[in-house]
Amino acid sequence: MTPVSSKQYADDVSLLMVLIDTNPLFWSSTTTPFSFSKFLSQVLSFLNSILLLNQLNQVVVIATGFNSCDYIYDSSLGHTNQRAETLLQKLEEFVIKDEELNKEDSVDGIGSSLLSGSLSMALCYIQRVFRSGSLHPQPRILCLHGSQDGPGQYVAIMNSIFSAQRSMVPIDSCVIGSHHSAFLQQASYITGGVYLKPQQLDGMFQYLTTVFATDLHSRSFLQLPKPVGVDFRASCFCHKNTIDMGYICSVCLSIFCKHHKKCSTCGSAFGQPQISVSESNQKRKAPDN
Repeated sequence: MTPVSSKQYADDVSLLMVLIDTNPLFWSSTTTPFSFSKFLSQVLSFLNSILLLNQLNQVVVIATGFNSCDYIYDSSLGHTNQRAETLLQKLEEFVIKDEELNKEDSVDGIGSSLLSGSLSMALCYIQRVFRSGSLHPQPRILCLHGSQDGPGQYVAIMNSIFSAQRSMVPIDSCVIGSHHSAFLQQASYITGGVYLKPQQLDGMFQYLTTVFATDLHSRSFLQLPKPVGVDFRASCFCHKNTIDMGYICSVCLSIFCKHHKKCSTCGSAFGQPQISVSESNQKRKAPDN
């Protein structure tokens, strides 16, 4: 499969897909460094700055909840005069709906957000833009994430990462939680995006504008944060546990924590010796373009 041909307006015109983590279990936890309302105020200022940089820029916001994800704002649909009010209203409605879905389930700890779903929605939107006309902005994805990684989403997230790489769509990551995200480290590294974990969250707006507001063409002229110590650990396909060593199917590269006679994914005879998971992920990584 060849990459989708890019027909851009100009080098500095961007389609920014912003994935906002709205997980109530994360924002209500005592480990959260600052409030959700303060976080949103800085994100809104950042989104306004993106739209002011170029009148052809487009911003799409996707909320990433604990049980669901949904589109909550699209600058191409208008709402110029009531941009903040529209976004906040849709976001409030989404959070209420997501919390209602969560009432039936009892969760210990912070829990993980549905990152795989929001990544898939962002990529589907981008593919629709690719095919909608002869001209389109340069697309990229920005994940504003705080929740811990969900091992059960490993396969879906990796599929989204490789789909983004094939479509030449960078995935930028801004981690606001107390721990690094192995999934987003891999996403930014594989797709050529920027991974950042801000040290001073009170200055979130400054981090967003100086690092993530830059269009893809201008990034080659700047010294942006480089990936350091990317965590390539994976989750096994059998128990969804994060492992350092495991058994790899030589046909489909499925990962298992224990030896099996046959691969449960493709049914091939399982005779591959134990290798490191990081080596498996390097095999999975498609060649650089």
